[in-house]
Amino acid sequence: MSRLAVDAIVTDIEGTTGSIAFVRDVLFPYAEKRMKDFITSHADELATILDQTRALAGAAALSNSAVADQLLAWSREDRKIGPLKALQGKIWAAGYQSGQLKGHVYPDAVKALRAWHGHGLPLYVFSSGSVEAQNLLFSHTDYGDLTPLFSGYFDTRIGGKLEAGSYAAIADAVGHKPDRLLFLSDNPGEIAAAREVGWQVRHVDRDGRAPGAISTFDEIDLEAAA
Repeated sequence: MSRLAVDAIVTDIEGTTGSIAFVRDVLFPYAEKRMKDFITSHADELATILDQTRALAGAAALSNSAVADQLLAWSREDRKIGPLKALQGKIWAAGYQSGQLKGHVYPDAVKALRAWHGHGLPLYVFSSGSVEAQNLLFSHTDYGDLTPLFSGYFDTRIGGKLEAGSYAAIADAVGHKPDRLLFLSDNPGEIAAAREVGWQVRHVDRDGRAPGAISTFDEIDLEAAA
């Protein structure tokens, strides 16, 4: 592939910087196993989340236990719902802080992110997980705290990841022209959405099966990092 001239890089997380299995097989089950007990023991602190869940469920009289059942059902359906993401983030925060959780990041991603940051290239994250969850993952890894490498984080509050307008909004937010930005993702739909508004893109397929995709960050050749 040709060398890329970019002013900043935005990366996805799941399947890109880290394993999809980490979220599916570690983070989600960790939160689901603790959800009911966490709501019971932190009900006052979680009052806003519980009320938001009742509103979205259209049932203002739901007990805390019933709210927990609703949130658990949404989690198992992998629903992208605000109060669920907020609750998961709080449970994960406790797990990271206790040392029970460590964010998964591929070694080649760590190497590349550090090199790009060292060359002065601004790095950003765009993930369906909340900004808070993104920070937790990158601040608690086997490679230490990686958050100093990033200049900012975006979640679906800026727009859906399959919507071209989200990438236009991110370009405005970071202050660079779309054609000087590089987006990295394992999702072809996200790649297409970013390309639609003029971004440079690299499809990351960790299994190495998708035509035209890269399987590691080592394959990304940047003029900005030369």
